[in-house]
Parts: sequence; structure tokens; C-alpha cells
Amino acid sequence: MNRYFIELSFKGTRYHGWQLQPNAESVQAVIDNALSMLLHEPVETTGAGRTDAGVHALFFTAHFDTSQCINDYKHFVYKMNALLPRDMVIHEVYPVKPDSHARYSAVSRTYTYRVCRTRDPFIDELSWSYSGVLDIDLMNKACEMLLKTSDFTSFSKLHTDVKNNICILTEAVWNENGNQLVFTITGNRFLRNMVRAIVGTLVDLGRGRISLEKFVEIIDGKDRRMAGFSAPAQGLMLTGISYPADIRLT
Repeated sequence: MNRYFIELSFKGTRYHGWQLQPNAESVQAVIDNALSMLLHEPVETTGAGRTDAGVHALFFTAHFDTSQCINDYKHFVYKMNALLPRDMVIHEVYPVKPDSHARYSAVSRTYTYRVCRTRDPFIDELSWSYSGVLDIDLMNKACEMLLKTSDFTSFSKLHTDVKNNICILTEAVWNENGNQLVFTITGNRFLRNMVRAIVGTLVDLGRGRISLEKFVEIIDGKDRRMAGFSAPAQGLMLTGISYPADIRLT
């Protein structure tokens, strides 16, 4: 069997996340179906991670195994995109080492979360529309606390199947871009619902519902019930995944 990575983007608005769902459409199901049709054999991909319903990916990776040998990668990408709906696109397909894994071989991931402070129909499905006043400086002070944290239990969805809630963040910052606020966060791994829970709690801080001292208490409390609400899914986008340089065979 040959193992390949695919790099893709998708707008998650009408999908129930990446992961296969028994009674709902997922991005994985659409990709698997297209690959199976093109390779004339059943193909099941393994994604770099799960995404919640409505979450988008500017950059996503998955691997798959096939008995077929793909020779013309550009033509394969062209044929794949001809089979896919217009809210997702394949950028590249390439061979990798047999033990390469889209999820477990990843070194880091980067997410962005967009808050739009005015109504904008052109990005409504790609951002959270929030017009309230936010103290960005205070929110960035809290981000400094996140970078000193490793246990993110307070921001994890309950009853997940992970062995621990330890994550190492290397970036967490809010920036203003016109009428938008953009939160960027990078880490070696992320827990389910973690980024949306962090954003919701930071917004509570920015609008004065909690203090910076309370934010630290929430981190130390290791209790999801102490943290804020989960920010709406449509503002979240996976924007980058990095792998060891030698993972590719071409």
C-alpha cells in the first residue's frame, strides 16, 4: 500500500465538522467518496484532527492508503477538484513515508478566530459579529498568561477520549485589522472546543465581565464550568499545520 498526504481547504458552514458522522454530512465523507471514485477502490482518510460543525480550514491535511500508484500529482488534484463541491478544494497530493500520520506526525497547529465589529454580509459566515467594546490590551495580557500555561482542562470539552489536557502554546495574540479583531493561537496540540472556549472567556474579560485575576483563577481551577461560553463556530479557522521537513518523499 502507498501512503499519501493531501492538503486542502474547506468552508465548514454546511458540514458537521471533518469527522465522519452517521446521520450528517462531513468533510471527510465528501473527500473519501471522491478519492474512492477516482482510485476505483474504497479509500478512508485520516485527518489531522477533528473540527466542530461550522468551523473552517484554510489549511488542512489528511493521509490515505491506496494500492494505486499516483504518478501525475497535478492531474490527480485537477480530477479531485472536479469531483468536489465548490466549498472545498484540494491543493496538493504527495507521497509520504509509510509511518507518516496526518494527526500524530504534526509538530504544531495554528488557528485564527475572527470577530467582526460591524455587520458585513461578505464575511458573515467566516466571523463572529460582535459590536460591543472590548479591552484588547487586557485580553492580550491574559494571552501572556496562556503562554505560561500547560494544563488547559478549564477550556476542554468534558468527557473526551484524550489521555491528558497538556498543550504547549507558542503564540496567543489579538490584533486589530480594520473592522475585525483577529485572535491567533499556535500550539503543539489542541483539545476539543479549546480555542472557542478560550475566545469566549477572553471576550468576557475584554467586556469587563471578569477580571484578569479571575482569568488566572479559571486557568488554575481546571474546571470547564468556571470558564466562559464557547464562541460561535463560524469565526474559527484552522490556518496552518507544520510537519517535519523529511516527511515527504518527493
